[in-house]
Amino acid sequence: MFEDGDDRRYAVVRNHEHQYSVWPEDRPAPEGWEPVGVTGVKQECLDHIGRVWTDMRPLSLRPHDPSAA
Repeated sequence: MFEDGDDRRYAVVRNHEHQYSVWPEDRPAPEGWEPVGVTGVKQECLDHIGRVWTDMRPLSLRPHDPSAA
């Protein structure tokens, strides 16, 4: 279903811990995940995730920075 090299469109989704994934655009996001507004072929979505998800730790394990609000 989620094969490399396919031509289906995907959406970038994120959970409450700010972890990212891709999900087929034509399906509702799984429970606990929501689209972030980026869609495209799989590689485009993975490239976006690579740019924005620079800290792989779940949000709850990251140091708190009050200035980052």
